Amino acid sequence: MNEDAEPVHRRLVITGSGIAGLTAAIYAARANNDPLVLEGDEPGGQLTLTTDVANYPGFPEGIGGTELINEMKEQAKRFGTEIEHGVIESIDDAERPYELTLASGKRYTADAVIVASGASARTLGVPGEDELMGYGVSTCATCDGAFFRGEEMLVVGGGDAAMEEATFLTKFASKVHLVHRREEFRAEDYWIERLEEHVEEGDIEVMRNTELAEIRGSPEEGVEDVSLLTNPEGHPSEKRDDPQTEEFDFDVGAVFLAIGHTPNTDYLRDTSVEMDDAGYLTTAGGTGGGQTHTDVPGIFGAGDVVDHHYQQAVTAAGMGSKAALDADTYLETHADEAQTAPLAESDD
Repeated sequence: MNEDAEPVHRRLVITGSGIAGLTAAIYAARANNDPLVLEGDEPGGQLTLTTDVANYPGFPEGIGGTELINEMKEQAKRFGTEIEHGVIESIDDAERPYELTLASGKRYTADAVIVASGASARTLGVPGEDELMGYGVSTCATCDGAFFRGEEMLVVGGGDAAMEEATFLTKFASKVHLVHRREEFRAEDYWIERLEEHVEEGDIEVMRNTELAEIRGSPEEGVEDVSLLTNPEGHPSEKRDDPQTEEFDFDVGAVFLAIGHTPNTDYLRDTSVEMDDAGYLTTAGGTGGGQTHTDVPGIFGAGDVVDHHYQQAVTAAGMGSKAALDADTYLETHADEAQTAPLAESDD
């Protein structure tokens, strides 16, 4: 790729091809905004890790995550969306139109940008994790918990997300086992109190100073059992040679990783787009939801790059539609000045 080539101009660029990005593309294309969707290293986002989506409206029998994404891609293309594989390295928001540089060296300018690049669930990297993701290993209890009704389930984590997921899974599990590598939890008192109530009722067992070491099973049979490490001083995986560290097998039917998410927003670090300490976009109305406007005119946020609370396919779709509508209003009123005006001269 010739990095000296002139950038290609687009009216609207959408970063990400998950539920939020594709919904935005459908709405934007129908509004004649000629959207370009740039899908990165994880086309389709986290939903493609889910084998069966049972809670997305309109599919009473459920639908595969990859199938749903592919159907949405076709719908977006039908209305005129262009989809291109490309990893964004940076966005220059010093002047409008904004300039996007891809890892390939290709460059685009855009009158408006919808950031919908999602968030990646943190994983442990233990044996069996990748092979069984979507086949008994999950990063979303709300999405997948009901598929393992009656099974004993393992939740890994010690923060609010882990407490919330463990509590939610008591609706379906014969018993929930919460594994945490330390003695103390990081969760808020509210969630710890909720957890303790379920412990007293016998729904949840807490396994402190314990870590998940391996997951065994197969895509055909699902999770069969796991290996756990324990040490009275915590962080047992770092103390395998310690005589106090013990490894043992444990029978469970599903494993839920609740150790947080990392928003895919590194390419915005050198921009003026406001983000919180974790990298989630701050939009009008505050973090976690609300409107889709960032503090940079013409740049909008949708889906898991903004929403660190719900993180559901249907809420991402809703935010995607709002972002496209907000972008359309912006383009109708500011597109002409965006072609030439530096950001400092904007009266937004």
